[in-house]
Amino acid sequence: MPHALLLSGSLGQGHDVMAAACADSLHERGWTTSTVDAMALLGKRSGAAGEAVFRRLLAVPGVYDAFHFSALRPGNRLARYTEKAAVSRLASRVRELLEAQPADLVVSVFATAAGAVDAVRRDGFKMPPHMVFCTDVTPHRLWVHPGTNLFLVTSEAAAAGVRRYRPDANVAVVPAPLRPAFYTPPTKKEARREFKVPEGARCVLLMSGAWGLGPVAAAAAALGAAGVHVLAVAGRNQELEARLRAVARREPRVHALGYSDRVPALMAAADLVVTSSGDTCSEARAIGRRLLLLDVVPGHGRDNLQHELELGHADVTGAAPRDVVRAALAALERPTPQPSAGSVRAPWEAAFGAALSGVGRS
Repeated sequence: MPHALLLSGSLGQGHDVMAAACADSLHERGWTTSTVDAMALLGKRSGAAGEAVFRRLLAVPGVYDAFHFSALRPGNRLARYTEKAAVSRLASRVRELLEAQPADLVVSVFATAAGAVDAVRRDGFKMPPHMVFCTDVTPHRLWVHPGTNLFLVTSEAAAAGVRRYRPDANVAVVPAPLRPAFYTPPTKKEARREFKVPEGARCVLLMSGAWGLGPVAAAAAALGAAGVHVLAVAGRNQELEARLRAVARREPRVHALGYSDRVPALMAAADLVVTSSGDTCSEARAIGRRLLLLDVVPGHGRDNLQHELELGHADVTGAAPRDVVRAALAALERPTPQPSAGSVRAPWEAAFGAALSGVGRS
């Protein structure tokens, strides 16, 4: 029975979702898999420090934009130094994993993991085929390494981004995979019954990734005061959850949630999904919901936001609560789109099967 090692990274939830999608598809083909968090491999102290640094970069206006566009994208000396510090520690752990349980395939869905796998290869270890899966519209330099056998991306723009650094790269454009529940969502009527939203009411789902970036609580309060039911999700941000629950006590139209695995039903209950740029956008499109994008994720988030606008059925707003309310009320008057082509699993499975064939692992 073939075995695959999948390397994720616990900065947000998007990497884990893509790793799980690949694992599900491999399991259906008779593979076994191991999914490992690259941040955890760095060790508790180093992993926590890395996450803290990343959060700090995102929190200070302009800092992550500068680092992403001036360092990560061109792959300059600062970017290479940053990568080297993590990769040198991570590569030995990846090699230990492969020695303990040999794999027939390695899939990296995290840039630092991709660099570590390439470092193991350069060190002379006999590597199985290596696939890198990036859902950003413009992969930065640290995603792209000489020894990667195949890059999986979700747009032609991303394919061109990979070829910027490796003109000879083998790149496959695939549909964005979804978690299984998104392929069989409940009806709006069923979902509204679950979350106690009146059938005829205007309703938005408000969320901003696992970290709850941006002024989500203030926007929820303003939307509720404007007469809109708000399904407000804090993700794993416990401080935000406490603020949302305080808002819900004052404003009965606000329905506060912490981390939830009921996102397909929450989207089905809503007329509009208000969120930051990321993989949530593909999920909302599969449910058939219009998007209002919060411009709160710097760096790669700005590229992803522009791509979502180009795909259509989406608007953008600043983070000020009054701006969110104005944009949401206008968006609620626009037609509801049909579910996207990604609402069925078959195209992803076909593309993933072709990718396995492309690296000799069909």
